[in-house]
Amino acid sequence: MNKPLNDTLHRVTQRVIERSKPSRQAYLDLIRREGDNMGERSAVSCSNLAHAYAGAQEDQAALMTGKGANFGIVTAYNDMLSAHQPYGRYPDRLKVYAREIGATAQVAGGTPAMCDGVTQGETGMELSLFSRDVIALSTAVALSHAMYDGALMLGICDKIVPGLLMGSLRFGHLPTIFVPSGPMPTGIPNKEKQRVRQLYAEGKATRAELLESEMKSYHSPGTCTFFGTANSNQMMMEMMGLHIPGSAFIQPGTQLRQALDREAVHRVAQIGRKGEDYRPLGHVVDEKAIINAAVGLLATGGSTNHAIHLPAMARAAGVIFDWDDLSELSSAVPLIAQVYPNGSGDVNNFHNAGGMGYVIGELLSAGLAHPDILTVGRGDFSDYAREPGLDGEALVWREVGPSGDDTMLRTVANPFKPDGGMRLLQGNLGRACFKTSAVDESRWTIEAPARVFQDQASVNAAFKAGELDRDVVVVVRFQGPRANGMPELHKLTPALGVLQDRGHKVALVTDGRMSGASGKVPCAIHCTPEALGDGPLARLRDGDMVKVCAVTGTLSTTADLSSREPATDPQPDMGTGRELFGMMRRFADGAEQGASAMLATGGM
Repeated sequence: MNKPLNDTLHRVTQRVIERSKPSRQAYLDLIRREGDNMGERSAVSCSNLAHAYAGAQEDQAALMTGKGANFGIVTAYNDMLSAHQPYGRYPDRLKVYAREIGATAQVAGGTPAMCDGVTQGETGMELSLFSRDVIALSTAVALSHAMYDGALMLGICDKIVPGLLMGSLRFGHLPTIFVPSGPMPTGIPNKEKQRVRQLYAEGKATRAELLESEMKSYHSPGTCTFFGTANSNQMMMEMMGLHIPGSAFIQPGTQLRQALDREAVHRVAQIGRKGEDYRPLGHVVDEKAIINAAVGLLATGGSTNHAIHLPAMARAAGVIFDWDDLSELSSAVPLIAQVYPNGSGDVNNFHNAGGMGYVIGELLSAGLAHPDILTVGRGDFSDYAREPGLDGEALVWREVGPSGDDTMLRTVANPFKPDGGMRLLQGNLGRACFKTSAVDESRWTIEAPARVFQDQASVNAAFKAGELDRDVVVVVRFQGPRANGMPELHKLTPALGVLQDRGHKVALVTDGRMSGASGKVPCAIHCTPEALGDGPLARLRDGDMVKVCAVTGTLSTTADLSSREPATDPQPDMGTGRELFGMMRRFADGAEQGASAMLATGGM
């Protein structure tokens, strides 16, 4: 039996609801008008319909009758990205599942799907965050043809799921289900991967040895198995009720995976206007669903990237959610999961120990999640506290027992840490995020002289030259959304980890991002206002004392910044297509608002 809602959860939810009233009502009015205007395809001109049906081949006759529902598939398939490689054959299968119920499905469009793991430390990473908005725009183009009674979203990874959701929310009158493809099997132990990376950073392993180690970790189709942004996406889709329950971490190519995909197609028909249980996306994603997503992020120690993505996704649904909300929720939500890089086991170990069914059951029983959200499932949110399985060929859901591994999953009463590990830091250097769940508590407070850089390559060069072999707060500025697209700075983790292991007090302060796989080094990230345009970081100098403290929520310097001129804003670099994104940099708003030019200029 669920407990009454936690007081902090209730207070934050009511604050978000009150703050969002005008924008949420405007959004609901929009999708109601869009739904009313949708009408029947039979009202569309025959020439328009012929264009839409011409390539449908064996579905042409069914489409021409206009009797069954037609679903739009938006796919982020490519086979460079391991998580999305399985999607290559999905449309053919989903069309078969649609025909089983007298419906049809068409690929409405494709979106880009870049891999942050491939672009880490490379210039292409400067396109990464803004690829989210490109994906949202691509999704809107795909759904703009007024041919669809529902939508199926095929995407998993970092910016892809937020982009798909932001774009599809503008068509919130349509029922929409997200269809994951699951993680790759477990590779080498994560501690071994970390060991070889650090040896390479110290010059004690060769490039060939490093590549061999990495290939044993990232080795086959499926999502990377660490709990970074991609797998945090899947967790959040469960917490928001946008998956078929329990879908997130079922591996590709399995019979259970296919049964869940089949259920997604059948279910999107049932929750459409022509079905018996209309559940449009814009009603599924409301204030309570956003709060549930934030709670899941905190309870599982998920990716810091969602401190940016969650406000952006919320805005697309007319909901205003900020870092004060996230930090206050963090004070009440205990950390009950430890998945690599926060723990030793990966998402497969997490799933086998009880996974999302266990996490959701614990949160509901403790009053730490909203039980009354509308979902795409057959029942209410309590269905997501069960785990899927097969009884012969039939898809069934079973109760989840106690944790199968208390090094990975614990109860709310006996958590790994009493809070969710996402702290808001603020002071005369601005506002920033600090992820405590992966950092030893002895390092939550660092005060040391600053060494200021303007790119991560310079940091690594200084490390190799021995210039950072001391207590130091490494400041990497002009990495914000308007400066260069806010790249992840994950390539700094090995070098800073080496300095920390040598006994030095080390922290990173940046207006850029760290990967969802960031680890043990204390980091104040997403600093806002960013350095470009005279943010506080632009006035820091080498040797200034900087304090980063997750205990008191402090990000400050003793230096008198008001008496200084800011560093000169750098000119944007060209090449690797970066110049094409100039308008996105120019009009992007702050990290706390979601760092989106699209939302900022679109009136959202």
